[in-house]
Amino acid sequence: MFSNEISHYSWEDVTKCIASKQAKDVEIALSKSHCNIDDFMAMISPVAMPYLEDMARLSRHYTQERFGKVMAMYIPMYITNSCSNHCVYCGFNHNNPMKRTILTMQEIEQECLAIKRLAPFDNLLIVTGENPRDAGVDYLEQALQTVRPHFNNLSIEVMPLKSEDYYRLTQSGLNGVVCFQETYNSNRYKVYHPKGMKSNFEWRLNGYDRMGQAGIHKIGMGILIGLEDWRTDATFMALHLMYLRKHYWRTRYSVNFPRLRPSAGGFPPNVVMSDRQLAQLTFAFRIFDHDIDISISTRETPHFRDNMVSLGATSMSAGSKTEPGGYFTHPQALEQFAVSDERTPLEVEKAIKAQGYEVVWKDWDKIFD
Repeated sequence: MFSNEISHYSWEDVTKCIASKQAKDVEIALSKSHCNIDDFMAMISPVAMPYLEDMARLSRHYTQERFGKVMAMYIPMYITNSCSNHCVYCGFNHNNPMKRTILTMQEIEQECLAIKRLAPFDNLLIVTGENPRDAGVDYLEQALQTVRPHFNNLSIEVMPLKSEDYYRLTQSGLNGVVCFQETYNSNRYKVYHPKGMKSNFEWRLNGYDRMGQAGIHKIGMGILIGLEDWRTDATFMALHLMYLRKHYWRTRYSVNFPRLRPSAGGFPPNVVMSDRQLAQLTFAFRIFDHDIDISISTRETPHFRDNMVSLGATSMSAGSKTEPGGYFTHPQALEQFAVSDERTPLEVEKAIKAQGYEVVWKDWDKIFD
């Protein structure tokens, strides 16, 4: 389990190591065809900022070499905001006074039809709050079976599950799982997650192992920018990615590093990341791992997303609603967080095509399962 692996690293030592990097370390990293974790730390260090254009060129080269000039599109569908957690930064926080919704299967069906009217999406991400009692594995299984006739590629972003439960859901069409560790700083983790099942740092951390053991086709990793030092968190996620690739080599991987957005909780970010720093992190991950899927959601602005089309991103969401039933059933419900890119999916498609890139709505078929 990765919890054993991570015990060999100190948050403070990794932070100091990143800060100690010099320009020559960045130059060495950029001269290599394959980088190690030390090179990754150099590329995300403050001294790498003058090399941003060089990193952008390399990131573009590796992205086009591996993926071509395409952008895969997906859309999230929130099916419940009922949550037992008390995450201080989240609009679904159990203490927030709001109407809690758990969509019925009929309502989920209506959401599917509404999404299909927006654009020909075929990659669907099902998102829930963490409420195992009222929206547990049985509910998720029914939801997958309900949406499967409408979408070929199904992923979930839900509470961490047991390995046997992940496998059970694959029998109902599950292809991928997205899980945000939020932060790898174990000493500070409970500050942000004081109550609920999410407060268990190791259970969440080892969830990726359980996904791999269940044979999940694609695992999505993520850190939430704004909680702790983003450079240190990103380094631990890179270490985690290396570990997963070694142990579950048949699985595909994606990374996402969203910045905190306004939510009902009103939590102010502890760390503010600039657009240039987010670009730096994106380039560094692409140079570090040529095959990784890098996803950029509608949390980011249209300007930033458009600029990243040719520089490292390989998948994007569009037209996202972050409230359960937001596409048809409850369009005025309280959202989990505010989006920045409010363009329609077809407007996003037009902007991507304007850069000479092909928009891919479907890249998986049921028959592959």
